[in-house]
Amino acid sequence: MGYILGYDPDTLREIVDPEQCSDRLDEIGEQRSLPSLLERVWLLKVLGRLDEALAVAEQAVRVARMGGTRKDLLRARVLHGTVLQNRGAHAAAIQEITTCAEEAEGQDWPLLAAFAYQHRGKVHYDADDYAAARTDFKRALFLRQEGGAPEEQLESTLLAVDAAERRRSRVSVAG
Repeated sequence: MGYILGYDPDTLREIVDPEQCSDRLDEIGEQRSLPSLLERVWLLKVLGRLDEALAVAEQAVRVARMGGTRKDLLRARVLHGTVLQNRGAHAAAIQEITTCAEEAEGQDWPLLAAFAYQHRGKVHYDADDYAAARTDFKRALFLRQEGGAPEEQLESTLLAVDAAERRRSRVSVAG
């Protein structure tokens, strides 16, 4: 999404301009195309409107299942998982995203698999499982390199690996 200004180095959440995101949400309105639905989910999520994001995410999964490609469905399900994560339903988010990551890898879609592993890593990170987060971020980095991902995606993944390592070190020193 072009609305990401950066990532919080401690929480790994997207840093966005809320006004710009709200304006874009107004522009999209109630459009029902899959790309519009997916964008609405993301915008609602980053704006903290999680109940609305969940409802639109469920609609996006249904639309992708009925009329999209298999890749579309996996993307919609990963995004649904990120909404579950933001709502604190970590186990459900991990389950949803894991099936997507495994299918994408099985289909040899490295960039889609990397997308899923990156997000599953963020769920582990939110759940304070920094070792699992680091493992997922490293897997995402490998797949993104293999798939020829853009530099900004590689950088965001490296930031996530570093954050997980820092948190893991703090926990092991404190424990």
